Amino acid sequence: MSGKAGPVGLMLLLILVIWYAGAVYLNAPRLIDGYERSDTEWTFSQLTDDAWAMERPILPAPHQVLVELNKTIFGKKITSKRSLIYHSWVTISSTLLGFVLGTSLGMLLAVGIVHVKALDKSLMPWVIASQTIPILAIAPMIIVVLGAIGLTGLVPKSIISMYLCFFPVTIGMVKGLRSPDPLQLDLMRTYSSSTSQVFWKLRWPSSVPFLFASLKVAIAISLVGAIVGELPTGAQAGIGARLLVGSYYGQTIQIWSALVMASILAGLLVALVGVAEKFVLRRMGVAQTGGAG
Repeated sequence: MSGKAGPVGLMLLLILVIWYAGAVYLNAPRLIDGYERSDTEWTFSQLTDDAWAMERPILPAPHQVLVELNKTIFGKKITSKRSLIYHSWVTISSTLLGFVLGTSLGMLLAVGIVHVKALDKSLMPWVIASQTIPILAIAPMIIVVLGAIGLTGLVPKSIISMYLCFFPVTIGMVKGLRSPDPLQLDLMRTYSSSTSQVFWKLRWPSSVPFLFASLKVAIAISLVGAIVGELPTGAQAGIGARLLVGSYYGQTIQIWSALVMASILAGLLVALVGVAEKFVLRRMGVAQTGGAG
């Protein structure tokens, strides 16, 4: 328990126990009603077994979701429209494009806000205010407007992802670019350093840890934006499309398998950003310095 495996395993076990109990609690009323209509005598053990084996449960049991994941990941060709790998790739494509666009926009805005006081006072409030609009409200408008000018498919979903993920990058980069100690800035001025020299030799290295912390949040939000962008379009492919089809036909197991797949993808993307962070910081000498300290 002193390491990571024990606490993580304990939390997973707790989640599974609550999940299985919740499946019985939520599915029981429908089953009991069926027993009463057919005058069937039942026991709690039978109720539990039936609650964990319903074809269209209100809350599927974990093993039902695992069976669906196994069937749609390993039991289907990756080119099949019933494969979660196929749908995941569609969503990941718009996620990565939106992440790149949002990161670029966020870094550009942060540099402008830090170096131009007028932008700091005028632009920063708008950046914050932009996140007060629910994405479910603005996503259909983005889809309609971009569709009117001929932009469909990947681009609208990427724009929605960009809209969500630029904010944490902007805030993190502003914090990072302003993180150098005033004494360090005074020393750079004493050396008659130009603005670009101060940026590349002091502000940028100081902002890198803040940037990667923001990127971990941004990549996960970008995935959410891509999924949300698939909902109002009635997309035929993507994790959002799987959620739509599952909701139309009452396939709750399919819905939950898509949600679990989305969480797995988010975890993998965040882990990849973490690997990139370790590599970059090691190249910058941060890891070696920390070890020596």
